[in-house]
Amino acid sequence: MGSVLRMLAGGMVSGMVVACQAPKGGGSLADAPVMRSGEVSGVHHGIASVYTDRRTASGERFSAGALTAAHKTLPLGSKAKVTHLGTGRSVVVRINDRGPYVKGRVIDLTPAAASKIGLTKSQGIAKVRVESVEG
Repeated sequence: MGSVLRMLAGGMVSGMVVACQAPKGGGSLADAPVMRSGEVSGVHHGIASVYTDRRTASGERFSAGALTAAHKTLPLGSKAKVTHLGTGRSVVVRINDRGPYVKGRVIDLTPAAASKIGLTKSQGIAKVRVESVEG
């Protein structure tokens, strides 16, 4: 029984391996972004979606009119430039939530942020580039 538990635990650990990038200028690793295997630090390509929620992971109330977004790995409070690859339009958003939790999607935008890049709620999704922004 003990060897089975060790084998299961070993498999679970190997399946959960992630790498971290230390924050610039020092700081705690707790504040560092979590990077998954194959993910390039600073630039992400994938699908953006428009979302509406009531409460964010940062604890603040969701505001459809704010230029904010949900991202799985960028630190809460950080900023990201989101560029719609179809329109070429960009917006800088503050990350205040976690998600999206749909395969292939890299960021969820508020309706206001989505509107700035030409993504409407009726379209639902768009191909985007997401870049970390300093300050």
